[in-house]
Amino acid sequence: MMDKLLSLLQLCDSNFPSGAFSHSFGFETYIYHEKIRNYETFKTVLCTYIETQLTYVDGLACRLTYECLAKKSEEDIWRLDEMLTALSLARETREGNRLIGERMLKLCSEIYPSDVLNNYKEMYRKKRVYVHPALVFAMVCYHMEIPKDITVLSYLYVAVQSLIQNAVRSIPLGQTDGQKLLVFVQMHMMDAAQKIDCLEETDLGAMAPGLEIAQMQHEQLSVRLFMS
Repeated sequence: MMDKLLSLLQLCDSNFPSGAFSHSFGFETYIYHEKIRNYETFKTVLCTYIETQLTYVDGLACRLTYECLAKKSEEDIWRLDEMLTALSLARETREGNRLIGERMLKLCSEIYPSDVLNNYKEMYRKKRVYVHPALVFAMVCYHMEIPKDITVLSYLYVAVQSLIQNAVRSIPLGQTDGQKLLVFVQMHMMDAAQKIDCLEETDLGAMAPGLEIAQMQHEQLSVRLFMS
């Protein structure tokens, strides 16, 4: 189990070169319009993000992918990949997920090789899938025999950690505030993971309209630090 733990820690490390540091997924729009301007305002928006988009889109997709792998149903994974892309209305967010997913797929297929990753990579080469990081993460964890609940919670942690790091340098926040916030949202992430376990595939795609609009507006900002 210890070797699996070390591999999971590597996958969740903030230094893992997925490219997520280049994406705010709409948060920069809130910063630009001063709706996010300090620790408290960022905390409010982050908790909303965890309870909505991260739960009903990325987190649920991660769980569904894990279950598809357990059923040996790759075709359902490719269908899920297509659904995730169609559900992402903001162009930058859609492209951001693709870029992060592509980078993760390329790297993980080298350091955590498996048949399903190779198949996903081949499907992407043939332009039959778009690639999403939640799906790649689930594939890697399933191959490493990480339990499903830990896989989902770990993915939530990776996503939240990345947004907090980006907030530290863009709002800006102090490094200590960033770590305090990561501790504060731990219960929110655990609650989200429990909720994800009870959701159905038909729940996939529930979004916070305000954040989705902010993601669409991001490409019109006159000054930007992030690609999305």
